[in-house]
Amino acid sequence: MAERIRPIEQMLELNEDDSLGTEHLDSQVQKAQEQLLQLKRQQEQIEKQKRELEELSRRQEELEHGRAEMTDKLTRSLVVLEREAYDAQKKMEQLRATRESFGQHLELLEAIDPRTWNPADLSKELSRALSTVDDARTEYSQQRSRLQATADEHESVPLPETSSGFETSGGPTHSFAQWLQIGFALSLPLIICGVIALLIFLYMNGASR
Repeated sequence: MAERIRPIEQMLELNEDDSLGTEHLDSQVQKAQEQLLQLKRQQEQIEKQKRELEELSRRQEELEHGRAEMTDKLTRSLVVLEREAYDAQKKMEQLRATRESFGQHLELLEAIDPRTWNPADLSKELSRALSTVDDARTEYSQQRSRLQATADEHESVPLPETSSGFETSGGPTHSFAQWLQIGFALSLPLIICGVIALLIFLYMNGASR
């Protein structure tokens, strides 16, 4: 009986070894699965970091490109604006000087009043008044030419043209009655002088009698 029991014991020992081997394999498989899962997580983490680095690199490149572009545009724009501001300042100074000059000549022209002239100095007063008009015309033409030379076609100052002297065409026209009034106003000092001289003559003739 002892000889028969020994094979059974051996079989039990083999079964126990097989069971231990199976458990070991299962443990190894489970461990391998855990390692694979860990590696997969590490791979996902690495891919996430890669995407973040690529996004940072793209944004940094966008920053460098945008900064270089806007630096160039702003630098050139500042140069243009400084030149425009300088030209605008010069134009404003010229407009201010022109306005003051026109105002002075306008005051001189408005101050001309033939009714206040001394009849004895009529020729001198007329020469002085005509000289004032000529000076105003010359200044007006010069300033108008300067403004047109410095302004471009879209910013030209629309000043009216002027003639070189007294002309009926191209200037304001007057009716016959208006010309009569103008002639009478200019001849009035002479008429007054003639009447005074006639009265003196008549008075002296009456006194001599």
